[in-house]
Amino acid sequence: MNVWIAIGVTAVGCYAVKLAGLLVPAGALERPLVRRLAALLPVALLAALTAQQTFTDGHALVLDARAAGLGAAAVALLLRAPFLVVVAAAVVVTAGVRALTG
Repeated sequence: MNVWIAIGVTAVGCYAVKLAGLLVPAGALERPLVRRLAALLPVALLAALTAQQTFTDGHALVLDARAAGLGAAAVALLLRAPFLVVVAAAVVVTAGVRALTG
């Protein structure tokens, strides 16, 4: 498949999804269940992306320095650290584990 055809199909698909969202009646969006799901959906997607990027390497499950960094970030979040401290903790722990394991 030509790359430009794939790009064109993707662009049309993105536009169609955006248009479908605009065509949803306002009454459907005001339901409590829909509002709750709309609030939780970004969190679920971010968690899925984080897990996929942390625990996979191509087609296999792995447990490496990225998992240690994620654990450090989780601890920092539990301690209610500021966002930059959370990111710094993840970076430092990941780099440290990679340095130790070679």
